[in-house]
Amino acid sequence: MSLSYCKNGSNTPRLHNHLHSLHIAENYAKRPVRTFLDFRDTNVAENLDIKHVPMLFFKNLQRISKIKVVSFLLGLTLTFFIMASYVLMWDKKGPLFTPSPYQLRPAAIPTSTTATRASSKKNPVNVKVLVKLIKQEYTPRKVPDEKDVIATDSHLFSVIPHRFLPGIKSPCWYEEFSSKPGNDLYRKNLFTLRSKSFKTVCDRLRANFHKHLYHKDGKDFRLRCLPYFYIIGQPKCGTTDLFHRMLLHPEVKFNIMKEPHWWTRKRFGFIRFKDGFQESFRVEDYLDLFDLAAHSIQEGITGNSSGHHRALQLITGEASASTMWDNQAWSYLHADKETEPPFLAQDFIHAVQPDAKIIIMLRDPVERLYSDYLYFKTANKSAEDFHQKVIESVQLFQSCVSEWSLRSCAYNTSLFNDMPVRLNLGMYIVFLLDWLSVFSKEQILVLRLEDYAANLKETIQKVFDFLGVGPLSQQVEAALTKQPMSNTRREEDRSLGPMLPATRNILRNFHQPFNHKLASLLDNKAFLWNSS
Repeated sequence: MSLSYCKNGSNTPRLHNHLHSLHIAENYAKRPVRTFLDFRDTNVAENLDIKHVPMLFFKNLQRISKIKVVSFLLGLTLTFFIMASYVLMWDKKGPLFTPSPYQLRPAAIPTSTTATRASSKKNPVNVKVLVKLIKQEYTPRKVPDEKDVIATDSHLFSVIPHRFLPGIKSPCWYEEFSSKPGNDLYRKNLFTLRSKSFKTVCDRLRANFHKHLYHKDGKDFRLRCLPYFYIIGQPKCGTTDLFHRMLLHPEVKFNIMKEPHWWTRKRFGFIRFKDGFQESFRVEDYLDLFDLAAHSIQEGITGNSSGHHRALQLITGEASASTMWDNQAWSYLHADKETEPPFLAQDFIHAVQPDAKIIIMLRDPVERLYSDYLYFKTANKSAEDFHQKVIESVQLFQSCVSEWSLRSCAYNTSLFNDMPVRLNLGMYIVFLLDWLSVFSKEQILVLRLEDYAANLKETIQKVFDFLGVGPLSQQVEAALTKQPMSNTRREEDRSLGPMLPATRNILRNFHQPFNHKLASLLDNKAFLWNSS
């Protein structure tokens, strides 16, 4: 039909009748919805008069579902906000809807893991190039101002005072106690949920808790204590055995848990980093671990103990072997912002306790790594598998230090997760120098596992002299030296034999520059481990 025929209006009555015959309301649920552009199956002639199209538009618009209209408007609004967020945050490279810091992935240092693993089977480790990179100047870390450290955790520094009680060897203070009798003091402590032994101790502490309160001016106070000393590392270097032997000294009162890992992990909400953020352990939870020692000291203060003078000399400590090196939490909290940790665990310990005593146990880093591999790997262990993992790890580290600072690579979480063995834990000098940036040499005792194993009595006496505790009775000394070694290598791991000579040679060359720097700093050639 021609357009002129439509203009003559020959189809107007037919169109008018059709529009009035539509059952919009009663047939809405039974008939398909048509838009104003859909003229199929409407029996409308093709030669519509153009002036009637608006009528058809408004009539068909009534058929559109209100739900669809609302959905369309919501989608349009959401699109607008997303576009606006990118415009507003253009210089920050991200939208306004950024995730929680605890959900961020650790800052990545590119190390080409896949390429490294492929090439490790073909090319040997270029140790000479790597050693040259490692021998670069050790740049001192930039120590943060104490006010900046305090600003990161105001609650921690509001709970722990600036000064401790005089006349008591341990760092203790009184905290006002307002809980009513019968209340479960340890119910909310997250350590009780994860340690049956600590839960048992809490049951005992709870029964006699009010007997150990200090009363003054109508108020009750509880004694709070921090560790007098910290055994900070390293893993697989004998810290567990040292911990158990020190417990035999009558003046040493450990917390019930050897490794709370509070300073490095749990206060940030991490238990195992692979599990992500869970729940932050409060400083009050950590202090509860030392209530057993605090009660003994309080008895000495009030004179209720027969040896109350000795009670005032009681000290307590903890032995988290992660404290020396593990600062991975920073990369989850400050992803893509820093290449090196802005704050280290020792910054916080020093800020609350500048006179703390630090004990470090080390061993030949070559043997430490093999022991670490055997202990933490659960299946398919072999000297050949260890060799391959060492090559991959060394090449990954070499790739990192060729572009980044030595400290960045030693602390980097992404590199740590990529390396199949924990190679960086043997770089003792990097971590020790960072501890010496806030603590003096006189506050840090560095031991060798080899000396500890060869002459236990002399080494343990060196520890007690460092802590300033009294001499042992002959009976306690005999029990201490006769106690069997703790946490030794499992029998099934012994059957695997030693590492391959080629592996030992690679690791010996890799660690040599670190050991030389360490021996020079400590003025002790034994830390070269040349004869191991």
